[in-house]
Amino acid sequence: MSRDDVLVSTSWASSRLADDSVVFLEVDEDVTAYHTDGHIPGAVALDWRTELQQEYTRDLVDRERFGALLSQRGVTRDHTVVVYGGNHNWFAAYAYWYLRLYGHRDVRLLDGGRMLWEREGRPLETETPRRPVTDYVADPQDLTIRAFRDDVLAGLGRDGFVDVRSVDEYTGRLAAPAGLPQEGGRQRGHIPGAVSIPWNRAVTRDGTFRSDAELREIYSDVLTDTDRRIVAYCRIGERSSHTWFVLHELLDQPNVVNYDGSWVEYGSLIGVPVER
Repeated sequence: MSRDDVLVSTSWASSRLADDSVVFLEVDEDVTAYHTDGHIPGAVALDWRTELQQEYTRDLVDRERFGALLSQRGVTRDHTVVVYGGNHNWFAAYAYWYLRLYGHRDVRLLDGGRMLWEREGRPLETETPRRPVTDYVADPQDLTIRAFRDDVLAGLGRDGFVDVRSVDEYTGRLAAPAGLPQEGGRQRGHIPGAVSIPWNRAVTRDGTFRSDAELREIYSDVLTDTDRRIVAYCRIGERSSHTWFVLHELLDQPNVVNYDGSWVEYGSLIGVPVER
């Protein structure tokens, strides 16, 4: 897949602010930033904590709920949806994967995300746009890009696992990223055989993605066997979405899945193998 199909530059985005065929969607780890710090003019937002997670069950929202969310934001199946957020598109990549999972055809990431947009002095606004409500009907989940607990366990010793958390989480010194509450799986460590490739190695200092050649070098340990399924995981499934984007969308690897249960699920299972 061409980068032009999945990434847009800040200059491209700036030139499309008045384009009715494009919807900008902010999904940020800091869910207050959209309202307090401003957002790309005309952009709508989704709250990953309250809208992209089921309220009482740790799972994704179903297709009906997801379709309702996009309908409320004025998105149609024909729109080009450009997703962006802070921290190198950390949660924006999660929303991108979500949109792909539910069959949206034309979705792209803003290369550099919110950080680069702000650094370049491009416009922000705090007013929430009013868009006409649509009738968005999501597809059933594309389960070729999602991994569940049972098939992760079945793939031990066979699949290529990429642990995209920090090295301290991988080795078991921490349960969560440094500076965040140390909540996660009951055990610390990593899935046996998983290679450690922290998610943010894929981006440069300004948040844009590295070249294909650089990315192939970074992920060389999991790209050697083209027939092997690659399973990306982190703690709760958002950082692994970023790595899924790199491998599946930028490097065009066909057999890559995001294990969104990730370490919170795997590290709490009884009787499964764990390495440190």
